[in-house]
Amino acid sequence: MYNEPLYLISIVAKMLTIHPQTLRQYEKEGLVNPLRTAGGIRMYSQKDVDRVIMIKKLTRNMGVNLAGVDIILRLKEELDEYENQISELKKTIAKLKNQTSTSYEITPLRRTYEVIIFGEN
Repeated sequence: MYNEPLYLISIVAKMLTIHPQTLRQYEKEGLVNPLRTAGGIRMYSQKDVDRVIMIKKLTRNMGVNLAGVDIILRLKEELDEYENQISELKKTIAKLKNQTSTSYEITPLRRTYEVIIFGEN
């Protein structure tokens, strides 16, 4: 449901008090990729809407330009992927621990810190 296309561009623009042309610019810059119907109508999912909210916060509240937003979003996606991989590795390690009688300890080489990009308004 989160990735399901639900909203027309005009609805998203009203929901977020943003001009439809700005949404088109975000798409042109590759920052958001709404699905299109066979007739070419943009349809935004809730995931797309949340992404536009993040873009709006970065540009309006923090003064980041669109090139900077692109870098931040790519890094966030990369971090999310690493977190998923770490989660899967932890599950695999737990399974292996349960399957063997050998005792061993896994010591992280470095600590992971959460980066807070912006706070609540």
